[in-house]
Amino acid sequence: MAPTAGGNPLRDPRDRRLPRLPDASALVVFGVTGDLSRKKLIPAVYDLANRGLLPPGFVLLGFARRDWEGHEPFIEFARECAEKGARTPFREETWDRLASSIRFVRGSFDDDAGFDGLADELKSLETSHGIQGNAAFYLSIPPSAFPVVLKQMERTGLADEARAGGWRRVVVEKPFGHDLQSARELNSLVDDVFGPQDVFRIDHYLGKETVQNLFALRFANTLFEPIWNSQFVDSVQITMAEDVGIGTRAGFYDETGAARDVLQNHLLQLLALTAMEEPVSFGAQTIRTEKIKILRAVSLPDDLARYAIRGQYEQGWLAGERVGGYLDEENIPASSTTETYAAVRLGIETRRWAGVPFYLRTGKRLPRRVTEIAISFKKAPHLPFDATDTTELGHNQLVIRVQPDEGVTLKYGSKVPGTAMEVRDVAMEFLFGEAFTEALPEAYERLILDVLLGDAMLFPDNAEVEESWRIIDPLEEYWSGTKPFPYRSGSWGPAASDEMLAHDNRRWRRP
Repeated sequence: MAPTAGGNPLRDPRDRRLPRLPDASALVVFGVTGDLSRKKLIPAVYDLANRGLLPPGFVLLGFARRDWEGHEPFIEFARECAEKGARTPFREETWDRLASSIRFVRGSFDDDAGFDGLADELKSLETSHGIQGNAAFYLSIPPSAFPVVLKQMERTGLADEARAGGWRRVVVEKPFGHDLQSARELNSLVDDVFGPQDVFRIDHYLGKETVQNLFALRFANTLFEPIWNSQFVDSVQITMAEDVGIGTRAGFYDETGAARDVLQNHLLQLLALTAMEEPVSFGAQTIRTEKIKILRAVSLPDDLARYAIRGQYEQGWLAGERVGGYLDEENIPASSTTETYAAVRLGIETRRWAGVPFYLRTGKRLPRRVTEIAISFKKAPHLPFDATDTTELGHNQLVIRVQPDEGVTLKYGSKVPGTAMEVRDVAMEFLFGEAFTEALPEAYERLILDVLLGDAMLFPDNAEVEESWRIIDPLEEYWSGTKPFPYRSGSWGPAASDEMLAHDNRRWRRP
């Protein structure tokens, strides 16, 4: 790569390996005292500052109802969050630099004076920090609060780029509605205030390094892409298992359930990234186009009773401790039929994937926390071995572990040392933590940075959200007339889920 005229060849702006720095700007967080902000957003902002990835003119601006006078109480609150949740070491010099650019505005969502004060604060930051009207608004609030907040932003001109003199963006957390109709209404509501290019819908799974590594694994290597199709692939399993219960999320979870909470967003996004065709570039629109093609090609099974299973955990043993069932959780009605486990077989009606089943499952109170994509390949068409030689040989598998122990495992058959011809499964492991010296950044670090840079590659757009609901709505409609299968806490889900794969002469992989 030739350097620019008169420039430093080590700082060529065309070299995408160099860190990109955003323009001077403000990150405005609504609901800044909530769990998401305390545990993820504020620590991520600190980590970005510690890595030198925030511009000198960056400002963190919190908006909440807390009865705080001035900025100091919020600065102390933010420091506690950073010290407790930051991934990188806490450094006083980094904190002092960041703390000088932390501001707070008190107000409630229906408080005109609060939003007027927010607009005035952003205006003053143009002089004090040179943000030049650039601001991203993070809606870390329930979707039910969106209408009043967006209306206030429209009234005060907070979303008006022409009036602000710089860019204005909005970040929306999941869930994006609770069905297709509500998702369309929510999309319309946001799009009435912000332009489509200024809306960033966060699915934090897409910010994980191992998810992004799918691009490199498939498209930077000739080893995998030629066999990434129905001629060689037997089936695909995508699993997101959690060993915890619902914690303090009873109100949200009992209205949502496992399918809406995880299947509709995280797992369908992983499916789309696994199955998509090679994009012509890594631009936001080209990536989105290929993902939408896959989501539109997804087909549901004809026999939902057999291939769409949901469950609800009962009491059992987990990690040596006795744990209660879902109906024993605080604030959960005894009559609740909300699922804590969901599994479904999907098809993708394209030439590449015709006939390959994609099995998706998610659940709580399972034996361990793990998210992985397992591609299982067809067995060799001719085995010149005696039947007893290969009794312990399974399918070749490529397993991408999203969390924890991020990495890739390749499972294949190898001869056991000795005089007999015995073939057994062995594995080759790649771990990010062993191959690279730099620790993996948290997903929110990458996503917040991309919002400030205006890079929408890792953010689903309206069409992706709506296509995902098109897949989930029929499942929810079918399940609404059924009761979830019980399963014991500490098990891998209801027996009906195992039977679902047994019908296809397959079985779930045990991570």
